[in-house]
Amino acid sequence: MAVRNEERHIELVLSSLLQQKTTGWDIEIIVVDGDSTDATGDIVKRVASYDSRVKLITNKHRKTPYAFNLGIEKARGEYICILGAHTRYANNYIATCLDELKLHGVAGCSGRVIVRPGGDSLQARLIAWTLSHPFGTSSGSMRTRASGFADSIPYPLFLKSTVVSVGGYDTALHRNQDNDLNQRLRAQGHKLYITDKTCCEYFVSKDLLSLARYAYKTGYWNIISVKMNPASMSMRHFVPGAFVLALSLSMLVAGYSIMTHAQSWMSLPLILLVALYSLVCVTASWHTAWRERSLEPLLMPLSLFLLHAVYGAGTLSAILGNARSPSSH
Repeated sequence: MAVRNEERHIELVLSSLLQQKTTGWDIEIIVVDGDSTDATGDIVKRVASYDSRVKLITNKHRKTPYAFNLGIEKARGEYICILGAHTRYANNYIATCLDELKLHGVAGCSGRVIVRPGGDSLQARLIAWTLSHPFGTSSGSMRTRASGFADSIPYPLFLKSTVVSVGGYDTALHRNQDNDLNQRLRAQGHKLYITDKTCCEYFVSKDLLSLARYAYKTGYWNIISVKMNPASMSMRHFVPGAFVLALSLSMLVAGYSIMTHAQSWMSLPLILLVALYSLVCVTASWHTAWRERSLEPLLMPLSLFLLHAVYGAGTLSAILGNARSPSSH
């Protein structure tokens, strides 16, 4: 489990892992800390002092793929789990993923992801609803994906030798390293599976500013990722960028038509794009409001637009700046 400055979540996550049901096998929990400046390390050390299954090692590089590779190297088991610190796991998560991996003859298996708010505020709830809705992150996202064979799996259990055989995680990818690894596994003929027999709860950003930071960095790194391994990315990763580009161009055309008194039809693309996007946003928010029996989700168009616009801006910024991984220079 790669962590950095996770004092708010780390004890809850460790508790859920230490309560995992194990039958005929042992578990070790390797927490790879990227030089946290908060109390994360102290909390892990305290837990490890009364449960020897927990181990703490330091990742001086501070980047996620380095942490995963370091954990894989240190892991003694035949099987490994790549887990997140913002997630609470059902007590049958690892055992069920192991059983399903063997049953379906796959290289990796994970459970379903249930999105939870990262706090008690309205902003946190809006973010959770946005990221768990197919219009927010697509039906292929780890937060909305159905069970069955998949191209990429969240919080997976792998056969360790299989991951090692494809070279582990690409340390030049500070994001999307999971998509890259999963694609390389599939390219070698391996299959991946998501089971609905177990699940984990993923706690998302607690405020809209954090969501914006996440969206921009993700959109930005999508361009770097597609340059490094085109097959690891799909069209859905670039829809927000196309949306922002179309919106920007249609606004320029509409503005030009107004300033020059040109044909009125030149404003039509902007009107149609805004109307269609607004209609889908409102439909998604009403659907969520009905499900939650609350009027709060009717504010979702704000968080949906923020996610899509900032995500898309990150993608366009990376294209204009010819972005490359700092690790690949």
